[in-house]
Amino acid sequence: MTMDIGRVGVWTRTDSFSTSEAIEFAQRVEELGYGALWIPDAFGRDPFAHASLLLNHTSTLVLATGVVNIHLREAQATSCAQKELHDQSGGRFLLGLGVSHQAPVERLQGKPYPKPIPSMREYLDKMESSMWWGPQLDGEPPMVLAALGPLMLKLAAERTMGAHPYFAPPENSRRSREIMGPDAWICPEQKVMLETDPVRARERARASMAGPITMPNYRNNLMRCGFEESALDDGGSDEVVDAVVAWGDENALAERVRQHHEAGATHVCIQPLDPVDKTRPSLETLETLAPLLNGM
Repeated sequence: MTMDIGRVGVWTRTDSFSTSEAIEFAQRVEELGYGALWIPDAFGRDPFAHASLLLNHTSTLVLATGVVNIHLREAQATSCAQKELHDQSGGRFLLGLGVSHQAPVERLQGKPYPKPIPSMREYLDKMESSMWWGPQLDGEPPMVLAALGPLMLKLAAERTMGAHPYFAPPENSRRSREIMGPDAWICPEQKVMLETDPVRARERARASMAGPITMPNYRNNLMRCGFEESALDDGGSDEVVDAVVAWGDENALAERVRQHHEAGATHVCIQPLDPVDKTRPSLETLETLAPLLNGM
């Protein structure tokens, strides 16, 4: 069994939706022709339980986690959940794993943040050797890693289907492809917003960037992409904002997706920011972009 996630998917939080609204949203994403719906593991809905719900109410859409925090879940439990969802859905579940960030892990667990590469390698080893007393599976359940730096990118290419970079411009897709080789999946998240006024667009973009742009791993990666560290302070320079958040009309947003593909991305998961509402994704953006993105 080979999973087909298509060339474009959707990344979003559904925490502000009621259960029925989340189901309707997933069904609409599927109707519009997007290949996958990526949901985070971020102190809201449980990603495995929520994925099961949405998979049960769709027929072709892949549900992907972007991403499950390995420091909050035992490898054995994650492995069983992955296999169960793979079996339930007929192979429409994609597990994304990540090492999270130092500050929240230390705050939640009250212990030092472990080194990312050894901890992820150990976690993958434990998943590989985990027990499964369920039915014989049709194919191996696929997996990707949240990866930005060269060592994690190499590990992702060696041990999984590929990488799911977050908060990364097209230059990161180019660099990732050089490191990972021709066969690995590269599935970047890309924020998009239908807003043509530069002032309003950048104000809303900075609000969406407020957390990530303060985190060391994202800052280091933007510097690897060519930005000076000073450009990342005070919410980010206009150049940084424009690189991380694509804003403008539908043609400008579609062009950013093309840039990722041309740089080596396999699948681009767009995060549709509402220009006004910070709590919900913009369905209008997904509906407007679908005719331009289908067939990419």
